[in-house]
Amino acid sequence: MGRRSHSSSRAWPWRHLSPSYYLKRPARLALLFLGFVSATFAAWDRLSLVRDYEVRAEISRLDEEVNRLHDQLRKAGIYLVEDANIDNIVKKHHLEVDPVNNSRREKVKEAMLHAWNSYVKYAWGQDELQPQSKNGVNSFGGLGATLVDSLDTLYIMGLKDEFQKARDWVAESLNFDKDYEASVFETTIRVVGGLLSAYDLSADKIFLEKARDITDRLLPAWDTSSGIPYNRINLAQGQANNPGWNSGNSILADSGTEQLEFIALSQRTGDPKYQQKVENVIRQFEKIFPSDGLIPININPHSGTMELYSTITFGAMGDSFYEYLLKVWIQGNKTESVKHYRKMWETSMEGLLSLTRKTSPSNFYYVCEKNGDSLSDKMDELACFVPGMLALGASGYSPEKSEQIMNLAKELVWTCYNFYQSTPTKLAGENYYFRAGEDMVVGTSWNILRPETIESLMYLWRLTGNKTYQDWGWEIFQAFEKNSHIESGYVGLKDVNTGTKDDMMQSFFLAETLKYLYLLFSPPSFISFDEWVFNTEAHPLKIVTRHDSEGKGYR
Repeated sequence: MGRRSHSSSRAWPWRHLSPSYYLKRPARLALLFLGFVSATFAAWDRLSLVRDYEVRAEISRLDEEVNRLHDQLRKAGIYLVEDANIDNIVKKHHLEVDPVNNSRREKVKEAMLHAWNSYVKYAWGQDELQPQSKNGVNSFGGLGATLVDSLDTLYIMGLKDEFQKARDWVAESLNFDKDYEASVFETTIRVVGGLLSAYDLSADKIFLEKARDITDRLLPAWDTSSGIPYNRINLAQGQANNPGWNSGNSILADSGTEQLEFIALSQRTGDPKYQQKVENVIRQFEKIFPSDGLIPININPHSGTMELYSTITFGAMGDSFYEYLLKVWIQGNKTESVKHYRKMWETSMEGLLSLTRKTSPSNFYYVCEKNGDSLSDKMDELACFVPGMLALGASGYSPEKSEQIMNLAKELVWTCYNFYQSTPTKLAGENYYFRAGEDMVVGTSWNILRPETIESLMYLWRLTGNKTYQDWGWEIFQAFEKNSHIESGYVGLKDVNTGTKDDMMQSFFLAETLKYLYLLFSPPSFISFDEWVFNTEAHPLKIVTRHDSEGKGYR
């Protein structure tokens, strides 16, 4: 009895391994099956989690390696074609599809096609279209300004056939041997910038060749005793001068807004002469840079000195100088080589703060102009680039200062939006005056399809995620559609109060206004601020890390 009991107790654990045991006990068989399935799923789930973690870690590592290799390629002057397909960007970054933004973006694309097709039909190869007259005009010497200005917009919007047609014209017909006195500034930002951007996007070398050709023709403008360039040059003869109406002086914005383009050209070609010319200008400005960072708009190109009692402004003739101080720092990937640009920009922003005032009764913030020791309560719509610039530069400050700068950006873009809201047409005038008890009053009342407010809305939306800025931009787009859209293109208004139309479709409407609207309704990862910096004509240029010695140029 004892032996039998002992034998049974020893055999007891093993009987659970016998199939016959479970066949006689179906309930226990079911429990065993459920336990087995649960254990299998638990093990599989853990294995999947481990594998998922390993895969994500490997993807992250590979992304970092790809970015590193891209950077090395760019340093070597090799550029990969950017994927300009919105749908692919959405899939790549697992972005949620936004039907409202998709619809708005398509409407902007339709507007671009209408503007472009009107130009093709009535002004092909000429600088700008006069939509009401249905003919073209060569306001920039016959350089195909609208066509070149539109290249990257066409590419970014995925308009491949239109881009190819424009590219072929550039290859076959764009000729810079013109006996024409060109603006160095306008030719640089529109033509050089447009060609370089098309090259960075498409990797088509015809654009780089043409950019080099026109820039070589501009270079003699820098042959002054101070290095501050003359602002006009004959493209065929190479003779440079300044206009008589400005007493022979060079203009601040015209002289300090070539850095992005010329530095990019040196990087793409490996030829340092372009960068050396424009960085010599910055060295000259450093010598005379005032403690508040605010430079009058008139500069003597011979002595390199400031005309002290000329206007200080963030509007016309001053604006983009300050913009490029920040953007060259970004273009160089914020390295030690370009930190002096950032330092100069921060000094200038302290000066900007000293020019900031508020209206009554609505407390709109605005940026004054300064003449000598006197302030003028006037702000150009052109100065509405400032909110976007401040937002873009805010992240380089300490947290407390960054918040201050970003808050000012938000206040100023609210003012600029109200430039539009304050008129019967809902389109902004050229400039505004601010008077006690009246808030803002339109001064010069024309609207020529300018982009600056849209530009700042795009920056503020991308950098804050606040969709209100998209809604404001959509309202402005609808106002353009209502007042400026005609059968043969888009026109400006002679008067934003009456809605009387002019007869010009500015090239920057296609280069800037419509591009910024399109990007306002696109994912931020599309033409990302991490990879691209926009010149003052909205032409995106690839960011290339710089490690050259300060002030010694490209190498």
